[in-house]
Amino acid sequence: MEAVKLGNKFHPHSSYTNSSSFSNTHFGLIKFRKTHIGFEPKIQKKWTSLSLSGGERLKEEIFLEKKQRDFSVKCTAEGIERGLLVGGRSDEESEFVVAERFKVVALMACVMCLCNADRVVMSVAIVPLAAKYGWSSSFLGIVQSSFLWGYIFSSVIGGALVDKYGGKKVIAWGAALWSLATLLTPWAANHSTISLLAIRAFFGLAEGVALPSMNTLLSRWFPSHERATAVGISMGGFHLGNVVGLVLTPLFMSSVGISGPFILFSSLGLLWLTTWINRVTNDPQESNSITKAELRLIQAGKSDSPPLKKGELPPLRLLLSKMPTWAIIFANVTNNWGYFVLLSWMPVYFKTVFNVNLKQAAWFSAVPWGTMAFSGYVAGAASDFLIKAGYSLTFVRKVMQSIGFIGPGVSLLCLNYAKTPEVAAVMITIALSFSSFSQAGFLLNMQDIAPQYAGFLHGISNSAGTLAAIISTIGTGFFVQWLGSFQAFLTLTACLYFVTAIFWNIYATGERVF
Repeated sequence: MEAVKLGNKFHPHSSYTNSSSFSNTHFGLIKFRKTHIGFEPKIQKKWTSLSLSGGERLKEEIFLEKKQRDFSVKCTAEGIERGLLVGGRSDEESEFVVAERFKVVALMACVMCLCNADRVVMSVAIVPLAAKYGWSSSFLGIVQSSFLWGYIFSSVIGGALVDKYGGKKVIAWGAALWSLATLLTPWAANHSTISLLAIRAFFGLAEGVALPSMNTLLSRWFPSHERATAVGISMGGFHLGNVVGLVLTPLFMSSVGISGPFILFSSLGLLWLTTWINRVTNDPQESNSITKAELRLIQAGKSDSPPLKKGELPPLRLLLSKMPTWAIIFANVTNNWGYFVLLSWMPVYFKTVFNVNLKQAAWFSAVPWGTMAFSGYVAGAASDFLIKAGYSLTFVRKVMQSIGFIGPGVSLLCLNYAKTPEVAAVMITIALSFSSFSQAGFLLNMQDIAPQYAGFLHGISNSAGTLAAIISTIGTGFFVQWLGSFQAFLTLTACLYFVTAIFWNIYATGERVF
């Protein structure tokens, strides 16, 4: 007869004593310790107090190890899903691991910050350049819009390349080229006007791939219920680029000269590039650093959208035959129209209307963009919350985009009545804060209706939006020179916001169309 040895006493084997013994053994062998994600069982593999046959002992050991492994995986997955720092802890040292997709979105936010900061440098530097070379207001608009001449062509091409080859390589090449163009801008300005316009067009050509790359890469790395937040974080970096550019550019120009900020931001771009190449992959399945639990979480939360085959072209005629596509295109047109008016002309606006100096104008212009970075994250988090709460994608996209158009339209109308720079800064801040809700509207809607062709669709809509930005940027200069004020153009922009909001609510959808 088998016997179970407990302490110094022997008890005959029976169903009762066997059950009791195993209960006591389980409590003796499993201890719990508090970790950063809750309680984790600590299994002690000490069998000296238990005398069993070899087969039963092996089965019991396998059972306990499997229980520990399942418990750890469950806790880790729950920690990842809550967006926490996750990892394991040994008896001797603690190890914390950040979920791999958050590393990707952090690097993406950094490059989007540099992308916009490089644009803004010229918006500030153009004031002393205009004074040096005697440029008129209308010619200022031409110089400002030259960035968009290249941007309009690279959006479609870049979007198609992203669909075919993924976002990692495309945005890496883009960052390398636009950093080079930023470095060469002061030299081009000193050489000739033609050289300056050419280098700014090349700069726009390189930057045109940034947004399609961001959108496609994040759709692969994040489940659908986290995608709006991820885009909000990345676009938050994009808008912070305005703050960084507007604040640092005057400081570096006053201490180093006009070339100072151009050298600074081009150097940061090349530094980012070295990190990006070694740390990021096109798809989470290609990553050697991602955990199995995180990979399962990502794959379970997104729909399959196979990449285009080699030699296959996106169906342009099919895309343009559906009204949801035109809703996205018109939304991008309106968004870019208003965005580039504010981006390109705010320093000039504050200097012309309120006669503030360049440093003060930069600060007044920077505050609204900083607020926009925060409100963009709020818009993304609110969108994901509504989706998790059971609201349809169509409803959520329409609500977010309506806020993103009606809010700025009302704010720009109120801006016409601002009498002080402080009040004007508040109105612009409100306009841009509401405008950031578009990130959870049309910007995400491309993946909703055409996941397989999202990069190409982004390129089409962005090219149309870029054309609108060119018209609005140049048009503002001519309107100001012709009428002597910004009021007429601000009113026109507000009306465009209202009309597009109506069109969006009639034709937009969150359902897959292609």
